[in-house]
Amino acid sequence: MGAKNAMKKIFISGAAGFLGYSTARRLLELGYKVAGIDNLNPYYSVELKEARLKILQGYSEFIFGKVDLLDKKAVEALFFDFEPDCVIHYAAQAGVRYSLVDPYAYAQSNVSGVVPILECCRKKGIGHFLLASSSSVYGMNRLIPFKVNHPADHPLSIYAATKKAAELIAHSYSHLFAIPVSCLRFFTVYGPWGRPDMAYYKFASSIYRDRPIEVYAEGKLKRDYTYVDDVVEAVIRLIDSPPQPNRGEGQLEDCLDPSVSTAPFRIHNVGNKQPENILKLVHLIEKYLDKKARIKFLPMPPGDVECTYADTTTLEKEIGYSPQTSLEEGIGRFIKWFCNEGYRFKTD
Repeated sequence: MGAKNAMKKIFISGAAGFLGYSTARRLLELGYKVAGIDNLNPYYSVELKEARLKILQGYSEFIFGKVDLLDKKAVEALFFDFEPDCVIHYAAQAGVRYSLVDPYAYAQSNVSGVVPILECCRKKGIGHFLLASSSSVYGMNRLIPFKVNHPADHPLSIYAATKKAAELIAHSYSHLFAIPVSCLRFFTVYGPWGRPDMAYYKFASSIYRDRPIEVYAEGKLKRDYTYVDDVVEAVIRLIDSPPQPNRGEGQLEDCLDPSVSTAPFRIHNVGNKQPENILKLVHLIEKYLDKKARIKFLPMPPGDVECTYADTTTLEKEIGYSPQTSLEEGIGRFIKWFCNEGYRFKTD
């Protein structure tokens, strides 16, 4: 697959993160050249990030720089030395709830941090810029399933607001400088080498150690859990499919449709198209660990939503995307990895 593709040199920000690592590893397996940057932020286990990096550094076509996004000179030095064909921008401050604790970190990383990367793309004339966004941008939207032409103007968390801001900045660069931009709204990605701050990982860690778990919204939350390999497959297929302007049907209503733009800009939902109750997630973890959870139910936390549900029609039309992994299969794979490796990484 990789040998036939036009875009062979891929620059990944956030390369030591869950999706950055997973995408980089698959690209390297396919014969791409990959340059990665990461500041190894201690928001969650640096040991885990270093373990991911160690695997990537076993590939001869991988180069890495420990670089902060806001260090413009360092970003540019690695970027222009590598001369990528395509950029995948994963680097961001993650976590909905922590954004209430330290909003400055989110504004700096998720908003200010996207600009140096886009400036590099502008100067280089990059072939395709893929921006990692989030289903959280849909905020107060109550239309189910979430479609890319649904409004995303009322975020419920500071994290969501910063991800939406990054989308808008990327659109501006796309419009002004004709940079092809694909904006990817990910829906609750999980799997091996995942983030220890996420519910599925925390649940596994606590159940494994016979500790109680905290389940919000009295167990009524539903999430469109999306297995990491399905996400990576979508991202890699999109690399050689940069968007063209979508001028709509020439109707007045087009101005209200976020998916219509005269810029080479596209929004895609990347999800499993199957919202699952959080208690099903707990039961599957119990099943594969062969242990019973002790559950403490808590009220709905501020900034969260009750249900996420992806409509992936645009991806299906663009690249034939269809997620292949059920929650049961994906959690089984995660628990197998967790029992071999993941149990040793801190979740708090």
